[in-house]
Amino acid sequence: MTQASAAVAAPARARHFDWLIVLWIALAAVLIFLVVNPLLRLAMSSLQEADTGAFTLANYLTAYGRPRYLQALWNSLDLAVCVTLLCLLFALPIAWGVSRTDMPGKSAVRVLVLGAFITPPYLGAIGWILLAGPNAGWLNRLWEAVSGASTGLFDIYSFSGLAFIIAVYSFPYLFIFTSAALDVVSSEMEDAANILGAGTLRTMLRVTLPMVLPAILGGAIVTFLEAIALFGSPALIAIPARFNVVTTQLLQFFSPPVRAEVAAAYAMPLLLLTVAMFALQRRIIRRRGYVAVTGKGSERRIIRLGAWRFVLLGYALAVLSCSVLLPYAALSQAALARAWGRGWRLDNLTLGNFRYLLFEHETARQSVINSFLYAGAAAILVIVLSFAIGYIVARRLLPGASVLGFLCMTPFVIPGIVLAIAFYAAYAPPPLALYGTPAILILAFTTRFLPVGYANASAALRSLNPEMEEAVRILGGGRLLAIRRVVAPLMKRGLAGAWLLVFIPATRELSTAMFLYGPKTRTMSVMLMDLSEEGNFEQLAALGFMLLAAIIVIVGAGYALLGRDFMLRRDRA
Repeated sequence: MTQASAAVAAPARARHFDWLIVLWIALAAVLIFLVVNPLLRLAMSSLQEADTGAFTLANYLTAYGRPRYLQALWNSLDLAVCVTLLCLLFALPIAWGVSRTDMPGKSAVRVLVLGAFITPPYLGAIGWILLAGPNAGWLNRLWEAVSGASTGLFDIYSFSGLAFIIAVYSFPYLFIFTSAALDVVSSEMEDAANILGAGTLRTMLRVTLPMVLPAILGGAIVTFLEAIALFGSPALIAIPARFNVVTTQLLQFFSPPVRAEVAAAYAMPLLLLTVAMFALQRRIIRRRGYVAVTGKGSERRIIRLGAWRFVLLGYALAVLSCSVLLPYAALSQAALARAWGRGWRLDNLTLGNFRYLLFEHETARQSVINSFLYAGAAAILVIVLSFAIGYIVARRLLPGASVLGFLCMTPFVIPGIVLAIAFYAAYAPPPLALYGTPAILILAFTTRFLPVGYANASAALRSLNPEMEEAVRILGGGRLLAIRRVVAPLMKRGLAGAWLLVFIPATRELSTAMFLYGPKTRTMSVMLMDLSEEGNFEQLAALGFMLLAAIIVIVGAGYALLGRDFMLRRDRA
C-alpha cells in the first residue's frame, strides 16, 4: 500500500470506528466493580492474614474450629429444613385452592398473601413477640385468663418459634411460584385421572402438584436459602433464646475486635451452598420432563369442592391471620399506646409515638430519610445499569455479551449478609474507605437487587423488534438516538415497574445494611433493630407502621401503573 492510500484509509477507519464501544466497555467495568470485585475480595480476604496480607488457612480454622461455631451452622441448616417444610404445608394448599378450586374469597386471600409478602420479616417477628412473649404476650395472657394457668402456653423465644415466624413470612414465595404455574397448567390430565376413579385429593397429590414440580422446587429453594440468610428475625428471637445461627454468628465476628477475615471464611460455605442448591434444581429438572402433551389449548377447569371449600378457606385465613391479622393488631395497639402492655384503654391511647419519631427523635427521622434516599438512588442505578447491560446482551454489542447477563443475575444466588461482607472486604479498606458512608449502602443495594431489574429489562428487550431501531439508523440517526426515541419509550412502563420492585425491598433491607451502616447512615430497618434492643416496643411499632405505610403507598402506585397483579402474578396465557 502506498503512503497516499494509507493516509486515506486511516481516516476512513476512524470514521467507521464505533466510539460507543467505549461506553459499552465502561458499563461492563461497572458491572465487574459491583459484582466480581467484591466476591473476589471476599475469597481473597478469607485466605489472608489481617495484618500482613500473607496467605493463610488460619481464618477457616478459626471460623470452624470451635464447636459453637459449627453448632450455629447446623442450627441454620436445621432451621432452613423446618421452615421449608412449614412453607410447603402453608403454601401448597392455599395456592391450589386459589388457582384450581371454587374456594370463596380468593381476592381477599390474594390481598392477604400480598400483605405477608410486603411485611418485613423482622417487623412480623416483633409482632409475634408482642403476641407470644412468654410473660406479657397477648395470647399467653388470654390463655392464662381462660384456663387459670399460671404460665403462658407459648414461648416465641425458641427454635420452633423462630421457625414458625420465618415460615409465615416466607411461604408467599412458594405461593407465588406454585400459583403462577397452576394458573397455566391444563386440567385435562386431572380429568383423565378422575375418569379412571381417582378422587380430588389423590388427583391433586399424584397429578396436579407433580406437573408443577419445577415451580415448587424453585420456591422451596428460595425459602430454604431465605431461612439461612435472614438476619432480623434470628437476631430478635435466637439471641434472647441463647442459641446462634449463621447470621447472628457473623454479627459477632463484627463485634470489637472486628475479625472481617474470619467472617469472610465463615461466609464462604454459605455462598457455595447457595450455588449448589440452584445447580441441584437445574439437574433435577434437566433429568426429567415436565411438559404436558395435549392437542388442545390450555383449558383449566375449576374443581368443585362442595362444603370442603369453606374448610380450605378457613385454613387459608388461619395461616394468613398468623402472617398479617394477628401481628398487625398487636403492632397497631403498641404503636398507639403509652405502654403496650395496658391494652386498648382510652387513657392509654396516644399519637405521641409517631409525633416523637417524626419531629423530636433526630436519629429516627434521619433513618426514614436515609431509607428512601438510598432505596431510590439504588433503584435508579439498577434500572440504568440493567437496561444498558440488557441492551448490550440483546443486541450482542460486545464479544461474550452473554457473560454480562450472567453477572447481572449472579447476586440472585448471593445471600444479602454474604454480599455485605464482600462489600466490606472490597471497599471498607483504603484507598476507597467507603465503610459507613451512603455510597457503600447504595452500591450494595444496587448489587443486591440488580437481578430484579435485569430480569425485567431483558424480558422487555427480547420482545422488541430491532428493525425499529434499524429504521432510525437508516434515516441517519445513531444508536443512542434510537435508544432514546424508540427503545426507552416502549419500555418505560416495564422499567417503572422494575423500579418499584427494586425500591420496595430496598427500603426494608436489613441483612446488607446491618453490616455496612455508620453512625449517620442508619436506615429504618437498622433503627427498628436498635429500638428493639432498647425494649421500646411502642416507638418501634410506630416506626414499623410508618415503613409499612410507605410500602403500601408504593404498591398502590404499582397497581395504578401496572395493574393489580404486578407483584404476585403473571398475566394468564
